[in-house]
Amino acid sequence: MIHFDNVSKRYPGGHTGLSNVSFRIEPEEMVFLTGHSGAGKSTLLKLIGLLERSSGGQVHVNGRNLTRLKNRKIPYHRRDVGMIFQDHRLLHDRTVFDNVALPLVVSGLGHKEIGRRVRAALDKVGLLYKEKEPPATLSGGEQQRVGIARAVVSKPPLLLADEPTGNLDPDLSREIMDLFSQFNQVGVTLLIATHDIELINRMNKRILTLSKGALTGDSQAEDPA
Repeated sequence: MIHFDNVSKRYPGGHTGLSNVSFRIEPEEMVFLTGHSGAGKSTLLKLIGLLERSSGGQVHVNGRNLTRLKNRKIPYHRRDVGMIFQDHRLLHDRTVFDNVALPLVVSGLGHKEIGRRVRAALDKVGLLYKEKEPPATLSGGEQQRVGIARAVVSKPPLLLADEPTGNLDPDLSREIMDLFSQFNQVGVTLLIATHDIELINRMNKRILTLSKGALTGDSQAEDPA
């Protein structure tokens, strides 16, 4: 599903975001990405979503070599990748329904199919009754769930989450992780960047650790005793 082969990312001015990072994530895995602030977690996710391009090495995602992918094919790649952000990135001048529907509208789906998929996604995250509300009326946890519904409404095989519980209390954080586990159980691959070590340990999943742009740890989940 994801294969990084000696991937580096250098920014103008000389800052190194990633340095010779190599790993492989198989389909249907759920993996956590951790490390200090500025370690390169967001950079790594952006390379997978093609929000940025690598400076060196090879990035393969879902059978595509992103290093060679032409710009005109980037939108097709992004349809296979759901992205969830800490700050939600919701459009506050549109309803919850319209926010979740946006990827489907861009893809050109029909009105009836959009309605069916959006309501199914909102039902999955427990917010179907909020579909006509503006995002500003929702709590932080509810806004995050709207962001998750928007990310999964296109049924992508891969979900990326960048600090999805960073602004949430422990109970809400567990709810969000339980949602991710449910998606994983039906075959979705997940890569989740987070600082929450306690939450990571509770999930008992593989952990990739970054430090100063380098991959310093790859801990496979241990079998429960």
